[in-house]
Amino acid sequence: MSLPRPLTNLEKELVRLLQGDIPLVANPFLAVAQKLNLSEAEVLAHIHRLQEEGIIRRFGAALRHREAGITANAMVVWQLPPEELKSAGEKLAAFPEVTHCYQRRQRPEWPYNLYAVIHCRTRKACEQLAARLAVTIGHNNYRLIYSTAELKKESMQYFIQEEPECE
Repeated sequence: MSLPRPLTNLEKELVRLLQGDIPLVANPFLAVAQKLNLSEAEVLAHIHRLQEEGIIRRFGAALRHREAGITANAMVVWQLPPEELKSAGEKLAAFPEVTHCYQRRQRPEWPYNLYAVIHCRTRKACEQLAARLAVTIGHNNYRLIYSTAELKKESMQYFIQEEPECE
């Protein structure tokens, strides 16, 4: 696997502008385009090319779920036979309330190997959703682990402009 090519100054500035909050507007990349003296179509073309080259691997959004009224969050853990993990994971991941779904190695002290993070408005709704998930995958041997605090979410920052030192 070869290393990605060096970025141009324009690409570095584009990455720097994209790593902040993206506004919830009809044309979210228009402001970025204006700052770069490009058209919105040119900015989108640069983004697509950087994605195709593997330089930008993903765009992500972090929903501040507590501010949105989604205050009950739980990780539902299952102990499944290895041959059922892929199918069960795909079924769980199809639910819109599931934001993360992944497999982990079992341990003697913790036998669970399939994890699904769910978000609901109440604990009762989490319990009802977990029961629906269990029916969907055909396994009732699960536990809910509720989150007790929301930790600070921060993305990686690249090409940060240094603040001038005060004299």
